[in-house]
Amino acid sequence: MKTLIIAEAGVNHNGDMEMAYRLVDVAADAGADMVKFQTFSADRLATRYAAKADYQNKNAGGNDSQNEMLRKLELTREMHEALIARAKSKGIAFFSTGFDEQSVDLLVQLGIEQFKIPSGEITNLPYLRHVGAYRKPVILSTGMATLGEIEAAIDALECAGLSRADITVLHCNTEYPTPMADVNLRAMTAIRDAFGVKVGYSDHTQGIEVAAAAIALGACVIEKHFTMDRELPGPDHKASLEPDELKSMVKAIRNIEQALGDGVKRPSASEAKNKPIARKSLVAVKPIRAGERFGPENLAVKRPGSGLSPMRWDEVCGQQAKRDFLPDELIEL
Repeated sequence: MKTLIIAEAGVNHNGDMEMAYRLVDVAADAGADMVKFQTFSADRLATRYAAKADYQNKNAGGNDSQNEMLRKLELTREMHEALIARAKSKGIAFFSTGFDEQSVDLLVQLGIEQFKIPSGEITNLPYLRHVGAYRKPVILSTGMATLGEIEAAIDALECAGLSRADITVLHCNTEYPTPMADVNLRAMTAIRDAFGVKVGYSDHTQGIEVAAAAIALGACVIEKHFTMDRELPGPDHKASLEPDELKSMVKAIRNIEQALGDGVKRPSASEAKNKPIARKSLVAVKPIRAGERFGPENLAVKRPGSGLSPMRWDEVCGQQAKRDFLPDELIEL
């Protein structure tokens, strides 16, 4: 199954539409399936008194509040329309996270047919009901959440009318960047087993190896932040991939998809030619005359593997040679 790769531009445009356009171009060039932004109103998302997270203070700097920081990163309807057009021209799907009910409605008006619920909204019951009532596929991030909170969110979506089959749950850690010791990637399979849902991974680690490992564990969606430059000011740049790294991640995921195969153990087409080279056959270890019986004293096991299999050793021992055999000659019955 092909993995849905979401290149998360998020707020890494820094309020600059030219940079936002370049992020769309980079995601398309990397081969991602979707480029994702964030749709919100700062005044609906945070009070004037809401503090910034430690990583936001560290990476974004300044003494402004969370509300003031977010205000600089808002995208208007016109900006959304321009980015949707840019994505279409580059052959990549546009996607966005709506952080409040009005933002979700805007995305629906813009033709978005799938929702992304961010980790921070997993305990927002009115919001979950609003999203679920649309009965469109949902990708649910679970950073900071317990299994009980995930269960409650899924229940809220289902009670609003959404089928569980349309819910994909992403394991996630919301520290930016996430320390490797805190990834707990096996939690993704625990979520799958607990709720019978499709699962994926929203990755905030540095590098690409954890996202690649998630594919091997069964992720069907990978979401990863990217930026034009990790040294840019802003809350999420430090935990983001740069363009060449994003391209490498997509390539690695596509390679792993192929490498996983169908799970049936059998010789592959490419290795079949090596069978007679690497395997062995029953051969004469010394001259054997016709009528002489085969046994440990005149048989050996050597390459090539184009003769009788050594697995037939017990069958061959004791039988009479039908002709003469020279040393190293393949045995025939």
